[in-house]
Amino acid sequence: MIVNIDGEEEKTMNDERSKSLSEAFVNSFGSYPIGYAIGIIILPLSVGWIEKDPLTVNIFITFIYATVSFVRTYYLRRVFVKLGFDDNFIRLGTKLYKKVALKLVKVKPYSIFQK
Repeated sequence: MIVNIDGEEEKTMNDERSKSLSEAFVNSFGSYPIGYAIGIIILPLSVGWIEKDPLTVNIFITFIYATVSFVRTYYLRRVFVKLGFDDNFIRLGTKLYKKVALKLVKVKPYSIFQK
């Protein structure tokens, strides 16, 4: 929270727990397919090399995973800040669904969700 000159409190996007939870959720579950794909590429390439120098190979593989993790985390944080995601993940998914559904159906807003 930030306090104005008038004494009123303002919520900042950086202060939102739901935003942090959304980022952590996307980052955690987004890392599985990325890590799996990197494993498919890196591990077969290092099979012959790991017998000759296991310490260097382990350091190299760890460096690759750490670098990819850093880039993924940085990129996702920039996306969240740029798009102003300050809602939780479920609300964002609902908003996205409604937005896409409205564009596909091309009707008045929320008329497909009301009876």
